[in-house]
Amino acid sequence: MLDISTVMNIFLPLLWFLPIFIIILLFKSPWAKGKVGEFFVNTANKYQLDKDIYTSIEDITVKLKNGNTVQIDHVVVSKYGIFVIETKNYKGWIYGDEKNKTWTQVNFKQKHKFQNPLYQNYGHIKALQETMKELIEIDINKFISVIVFMGESEFKTDMPINVIKGIKYIDYIKSFDEEILNNREIKSIINKIGRKRLEQGFKTDREHVENLRQRHG
Repeated sequence: MLDISTVMNIFLPLLWFLPIFIIILLFKSPWAKGKVGEFFVNTANKYQLDKDIYTSIEDITVKLKNGNTVQIDHVVVSKYGIFVIETKNYKGWIYGDEKNKTWTQVNFKQKHKFQNPLYQNYGHIKALQETMKELIEIDINKFISVIVFMGESEFKTDMPINVIKGIKYIDYIKSFDEEILNNREIKSIINKIGRKRLEQGFKTDREHVENLRQRHG
């Protein structure tokens, strides 16, 4: 019969591998993959966009009048418009059409349906517009939707010009050169987002997930 010291000698070394195992599991989760994609976009916004022209705001959660919460990956405010960026971090082939409610990811023989990110981001834009309405009325045409796919994915269907693979989205943002917002409007928008966004952190993320669960099951 094994005594307690023998058991400890056998299992104690295995405890060192437990944190590593947990980290591996976390990084394979959709949540972690999404955060990795967002990190790369945050970094690109910081170092590739002129801070005197573009103001980048990340991880914005707002609560609407009906009680629903909306999470927006990135917003870039400039005199050329308000760029609302939705990040996807997928592997495999991506099939989608601008008008389809769902798109498809094919990774080897596995197929996964996900919400059309163009529709999803339009909802984000409407939520942002509603949030700022008390302070400043912004025409919907001054919001620019940008969908960025990070990771090892490949488009297998023709995509709209604002659905972009990788870092090329920076060139898309810089391609806008018509000034449609003045300095007063820019300051008001940034101020309003700062005042209306919920506090960043695990608590807000958890409440948002619960809100989604109640809305969509």
